[in-house]
Amino acid sequence: MIEAFQYEFMQNALLAGLFASIICGVMGTLVVVNRIVFLSGGIAHAAFGGIGLAFFCGWHYMVGTIGFSLIAALVMAAITLKARHRADTIIGVIWAVGMAAGIILLDLTPGYNVDLMSYLFGSILTVPDSDLWMMIGVGGGIVAIVICFYNDYLALSYDEEFARIRGVRVKPLYFLMIIMLAVGIVMIIQVVGLILVIALLTIPPYIAEKYSKSLIRMMILSSLLSAVFTVSGLWLSYVLNLTSGATIILVAGFGFLLSFGLDYLWPRLAARPGN
Repeated sequence: MIEAFQYEFMQNALLAGLFASIICGVMGTLVVVNRIVFLSGGIAHAAFGGIGLAFFCGWHYMVGTIGFSLIAALVMAAITLKARHRADTIIGVIWAVGMAAGIILLDLTPGYNVDLMSYLFGSILTVPDSDLWMMIGVGGGIVAIVICFYNDYLALSYDEEFARIRGVRVKPLYFLMIIMLAVGIVMIIQVVGLILVIALLTIPPYIAEKYSKSLIRMMILSSLLSAVFTVSGLWLSYVLNLTSGATIILVAGFGFLLSFGLDYLWPRLAARPGN
């Protein structure tokens, strides 16, 4: 395993996976406890429109993707606050239109020569140094904001009405969370792609929630689990010559099933006579 990480591209991939794990651990926890998984999926898939826009306009793909994702995310956030009963339908429409717009823009791009698989399923093995620095900046910014507003997000996540009574500015904090989520998703797309990003955002926090008694512990455990899944999947993809992003998600899926198995077996083993 150590031999594989002697190569520079594997070192960059490892660092990218670890930074993405921090983002997944923190933002994924907020996604799970606030029940906005579908909204996250909408942002991830709408981001494809930003990729198409970036290539059509000749921009760096990160500029177009972040910009487009932020606009889509803010629209979705506003809808979920004002029309919750129709939010899933409208998010689904934005999800589909964003992807369709991205494909059309790529079709219209002169001299189009883009590997769509790298955006759909990740390209962790080709992460450049510049994107690593962006991940460091985004991850550090997200952690700093969450630490600064931790008590407010704790109240917002578990009881919105209680948060309002406490004087928490619910709407600004909610929009800030969605902005962090949109930027974080764009960073994670580098690792596992926009198709699989939701799995990495939700599987580790789901497992961590069962073994955590506080939001901060859930974030930390979720980040550690994300790191384990990412490093293990990266190594397996190298050894077996498989697609890295998909392998990482399969490892996470195995962890998900294993946690279910433990939940089922552990009470029965503990209830046996003599235990």
